[in-house]
Amino acid sequence: MISFTLAQWYGWISAFLWPLARILALVATAPVFGENSVNARAKLAIGIAITLVVAPVIGPLPDVSPGSYAGMWILLQQVLIGVALGLCMRMALAVVQTAGEFIGLQMGLSFATFFDPGTNANTSVLSRLMYWIALLIFLAMDGHLMLIAGLAHTFEVLPIADAALGRSGFGSLIEWSGQVLTLGLVLSLPLVTALLTMNLAMGILNRTAPQLSVFAVGFPLSLLAGLVMLAIVLPQSTPFFDRLFSAAFSAFERIVLGLRP
Repeated sequence: MISFTLAQWYGWISAFLWPLARILALVATAPVFGENSVNARAKLAIGIAITLVVAPVIGPLPDVSPGSYAGMWILLQQVLIGVALGLCMRMALAVVQTAGEFIGLQMGLSFATFFDPGTNANTSVLSRLMYWIALLIFLAMDGHLMLIAGLAHTFEVLPIADAALGRSGFGSLIEWSGQVLTLGLVLSLPLVTALLTMNLAMGILNRTAPQLSVFAVGFPLSLLAGLVMLAIVLPQSTPFFDRLFSAAFSAFERIVLGLRP
């Protein structure tokens, strides 16, 4: 007759539950996997599938009962790690959304908003368009596969333990979040500069020819010029997106190293 001890059951539960908490937290917050358009059951299935592959190769786990206070603390730590890493990658796409907001404001499309189920808020049409373009480039660069590989590697660099997490990891996350506004401005700078120059020219023209209605001529002109420049600039932005995602994965690595006890 086959029998199992309580310690064995605890060991099996811990070997699956703690990695699953980290993986599901990242899947719920990271781009591609964490989109609201992805069904919750699909997210759970992805998390379980990755856990079934990763769990057997994880090193020794702490000898702690998963139902004890120490086990719950380890579970909470894994959730925090997964959320921090997922938000790190999410901020790379927030850069693109910020650039879209800047460009839309200068083009006069800031009022063209719609309810975005992904953020549960009103979002600029141009910002959402650039977001999906960046997401497709992320997929074309196999960013989702690199994200899964990086997640599996975190169990080697940052193993599951009952020790406290390092504080510098969260500091690296905050530091990376400060780049959202800066990089968003850099991405939108060519279009914003050109449109601002054109608006200044229209203002000077209005002063020299007051009978010319700037509101009747300037708005369609700004919109048309913005769309033409957007069609020219966006195909040339792939190197910027490549560097942006590389910087995001570098921040990913810094966060993992900083969270080590």
